[in-house]
Amino acid sequence: MNRSLANRPPCTVLRCDGRPVGTYTHRPQLPGTLSPRPYLHPVRTLAGITVTESRPADHPHHLGVGMAVPDVAGRNFWGGRTYVRGQGPTELDNHGSQRHLGWLLRDPDGFVEELSWVAGGRQILLERRTVAVRTVSHGAGGCWALDFTTALTNVTGETITIGSPATNGRPGAGYGGFFWRAPRRSEPPRVFSADGEGEAAAHGRTSDWLALAAEDWTLVFAGATGDTRADPWFVRTGDYPGIGSALAWDRRLAIAPADTVTRRIVTAVADGRLDREAAARIGAQLSDKGATV
Repeated sequence: MNRSLANRPPCTVLRCDGRPVGTYTHRPQLPGTLSPRPYLHPVRTLAGITVTESRPADHPHHLGVGMAVPDVAGRNFWGGRTYVRGQGPTELDNHGSQRHLGWLLRDPDGFVEELSWVAGGRQILLERRTVAVRTVSHGAGGCWALDFTTALTNVTGETITIGSPATNGRPGAGYGGFFWRAPRRSEPPRVFSADGEGEAAAHGRTSDWLALAAEDWTLVFAGATGDTRADPWFVRTGDYPGIGSALAWDRRLAIAPADTVTRRIVTAVADGRLDREAAARIGAQLSDKGATV
């Protein structure tokens, strides 16, 4: 066997109408400071354009598409430094990892996976993650959707809380949850939502859908349940291109023993740069609520 293939982390290739659109690495070989976790990268348009980035120089702990939370009961499942009130970003030995336990379903167009969120030798959360791909009706060009559902169950026997740098004292940094790191280009992508235009209009706000548009690709994100739509969007375009759905934007999220928090984000991946009207039409197909132009 080719040695490079033998050393490659195990992965699953997702296909839409037979075409490969995403690679999911479920047992990554990563240093502990990056909070090792399964992730999707590369993710591609139907024309083959890559719309994710993993381990970029500016943020080596950004891993394509996945779940990343900087504060789960005081443990870092985001990677990198931890924001400490009164100190700022601080190197701490508090990193956790998301460990693949097994597949409940595994097909070319999706899977259901169980994961254990572990830190300090203790299991904190048990996650059931469901990922599926499907085609999306779109007037011009190719488009498909990545349907990502996470169900996080507290298995500690006591109430725990999920936080963020914002809840720990850093205003506007309420990130943590579903996160998509897009590739950096010479020109920042355009970001717009059902309710406004630009990073300032979308960051920290709720909206039925949110679009990130580069010259040759567009991503349309939608919260597919009421609880998910209640979470504000975390938006970056200037420093780096990234979109997240924030579990703890300005207050900690408590999870009682044996309780489960469920969120579902559906992301349309389109070739070409879509305008607001086209993005709204696609956004309406992604949610259980729908959207208006």
